[in-house]
Amino acid sequence: MAARATSKPKRRSASTKRNSARQRTLTPTRVIELLDGEYGTLPWRPAGDPIAELVLTLLSQNTSDSNSGRAFIRLLSEFPDYESLLDADVKRIEKAIQPGGLAPTKAPRMQEMLREVWNRRGSFDLTFLKDMPLDEARAWLRSLPGVGPKTAACVLLFALGMPALPVDTHVHRVAKRLGLVPEKSTPEQAFELLEPMLEPKQVYPFHIQLIKHGRRTCSARKPKCGECPLASECPSAEIGQS
Repeated sequence: MAARATSKPKRRSASTKRNSARQRTLTPTRVIELLDGEYGTLPWRPAGDPIAELVLTLLSQNTSDSNSGRAFIRLLSEFPDYESLLDADVKRIEKAIQPGGLAPTKAPRMQEMLREVWNRRGSFDLTFLKDMPLDEARAWLRSLPGVGPKTAACVLLFALGMPALPVDTHVHRVAKRLGLVPEKSTPEQAFELLEPMLEPKQVYPFHIQLIKHGRRTCSARKPKCGECPLASECPSAEIGQS
């Protein structure tokens, strides 16, 4: 009986080995470490004004920080306080926030949101959320009209110093490229996967550094993989070198 020919196992290419190593070693802790080295660290200093953060985050939807900032300043100059917005002509609010874009959508949404806060609390003081468990505080905010997971997380993280992770377009894109979340995940699914990976003290630096990295290096169209401090461990490192 003739002996069967045995085939030698295929050798993995160098690039396959590199990608396997990258996928095994990259963690959120490692990402923070490398990006801190590249961009420096920033202290986590909550602003302490959750209603302002709530309004500002709504204005920031689908626009730049500079545009939303200008819209917020104009809103504050046009109306003396948040209570004066409750019964204001929505067209007047719309005109005030015009620099932020989508004013016809954002103006009535903001007014409805502020009315709901006032109806529930009789004030605009949301600092009580800091005394609640994180998930309960998040649920309270998300029950407001027009408040989604990113807006709620921004209020908790930036105003109240609570470890909620906002997942914006930069965080979502970079996390997918790093292999931390599936390529086809939605921002909300990414949030549900990423936040449990992080220690509370890591949530702020992780968020800030991924935004910086997404803006400066890991851009949507032409990522600068050759300049990336994560390239040696990133499973997507070649996409910007083609």
